[in-house]
Amino acid sequence: MNASDPAVELYGLSKSFDGKPAVRDVELVIPRGSTYGLLGPNGAGKTTIIRMMLRIIDPDAGSVRILGQPLTQDSLNVIGYLPEERGIYRQMRVRRLLQFFAELKGIPPRESNPRITKWLERFELADRANSKVQELSKGNQQKVQFISTILHEPEIMVFDEPFSGLDPINQQVLKDIIVDLKRAGKTILFSTHIIEHAERICDHVCIIARGEPVVKGSIPEVKRQHGGSYIAIALDRWSANDFDALRRAPQVANVRENGALAEVSLRPGADRQELLRYLVDQNVRLKRFEETEPSLEQIFLEKVGAPLDIISEIEAVHV
Repeated sequence: MNASDPAVELYGLSKSFDGKPAVRDVELVIPRGSTYGLLGPNGAGKTTIIRMMLRIIDPDAGSVRILGQPLTQDSLNVIGYLPEERGIYRQMRVRRLLQFFAELKGIPPRESNPRITKWLERFELADRANSKVQELSKGNQQKVQFISTILHEPEIMVFDEPFSGLDPINQQVLKDIIVDLKRAGKTILFSTHIIEHAERICDHVCIIARGEPVVKGSIPEVKRQHGGSYIAIALDRWSANDFDALRRAPQVANVRENGALAEVSLRPGADRQELLRYLVDQNVRLKRFEETEPSLEQIFLEKVGAPLDIISEIEAVHV
């Protein structure tokens, strides 16, 4: 094992259910110490990829390497996994439940208890340590399961839709914790369909659509590859007529509105100066008109299109 080896390598992973492809020829290299976002709409195949990576299901083709070595049961011990489907023992009391999960990873209570106390305090659950899990809210139960995932301090952490079910305040708490784990040198892979989270947290992303990667790389690389044809436009005042004129412009492919600000992607070969002249001719009053890099959400929407649900339905039946 070499310290320069990637944390995770996926080569040619493919999986079908009842003859219907769910994942096709996925190849990913996740650097050590990075935060990697696996992005895609519901049903894109994100969970299938994670389950193959963790040997929960076997791929039809392809291979997995963890820390430079072929995937084995021992290598799985360096991974903490938070599944999309939450599952904890509701009748157990919170501290005892966390002790139990720590013991499964070979950590005795004398070592796990200080960690449990630290994380319960971080999640503002210290006063619920002796409560039964079923007495907690859904969001607090999710916090407990998150703690159980990281309690053995794994080198690689895999979170499948970790923000699902959390209110905005607790989403921010979780984002802050993920950033802290990254600073501690952990490798983090998480899946999400909420692109804002990935843009704020991740070093690298892979966008999955219909079971295949359509974009992957570091966020600066991804934006640079898709840049050059995006314009940020701020209107002097909000006007439905002005936005209609912008949408009708022959140079414009897509418009994403945010109050009086519009993020515009141009058609291939379109000239931004021609767009500016068109808007002036249409008496659109502008405060800002400048070329900008695309947001990750813009790239996602253009590459993915309409979300699919069929893969998740197949998974629910077969896994």
